[in-house]
Amino acid sequence: MNKGVINLSVVPLRSDSGHTSEMVSQLLFGDTFEITDSKDNWIAIKADYDGYCGWMQASQCLQLNDAEYDELINNNHSVTTDSFATATNTHTNLKSIVPAGSSIALYDNNILKLGKEEYLFHGNHSEPFAGSKNLVKNAMMYLNAPYLWGGRTLLGIDCSGLTQMVYKLSGIKLLRDAHQQAEQGTIVDFITETHHGDLMFFDNENGDIVHVGIYIGLNKIIHASGKVRIDPVDHQGIFNTELNHYSHVLRLIKRIV
Repeated sequence: MNKGVINLSVVPLRSDSGHTSEMVSQLLFGDTFEITDSKDNWIAIKADYDGYCGWMQASQCLQLNDAEYDELINNNHSVTTDSFATATNTHTNLKSIVPAGSSIALYDNNILKLGKEEYLFHGNHSEPFAGSKNLVKNAMMYLNAPYLWGGRTLLGIDCSGLTQMVYKLSGIKLLRDAHQQAEQGTIVDFITETHHGDLMFFDNENGDIVHVGIYIGLNKIIHASGKVRIDPVDHQGIFNTELNHYSHVLRLIKRIV
């Protein structure tokens, strides 16, 4: 078997095999992937959703045969819209917390299937609906969530994880890292032309894009910096009202929707 699905709440994706390796991202309940390599109890994977690669423990997923995998990815997916839902394994009665934005497929009458396993799902899920106002509403769900490098949930999230999950809840795929997301969409030439939901990118002294946030109107941005917060933004960048100085230098604005 060279494919799999996450059947736990959230699983760390690391830069190399081993618990001390950097966490580069996370996979959420329902995320599918292809296995590209293995080492001891670790597998190297490529995530189907965004093509991101990394290492995870083989014991933290459910491996699938080709038929199970094809059935899962070829069905229409909805996403969980509660901050946290639950999925209870109907055989073991073990419960998993399902974070917002998790993928739901093969769902019927409160039962969802992952390979040979079945779960009783408790929570709300829906087909994602795109739209700038919806993006802002979804972003507010994450307000005050703590910053976590590689994180993608309300319990810890990084800047590009925030933008990716907010857009996923609206049915729009973004790549994982800020510099990758900066290659998507169309350029907005002037900040005065910025719309709700546009992505704003910020660079460092070397000119590398290292930060991203979502414009929410009224010269405000929601972004993950220490925590998910709302700050003023202008043509120079983000002004941190707590520190009373600019914290990020604006590089470019992109419109995805």
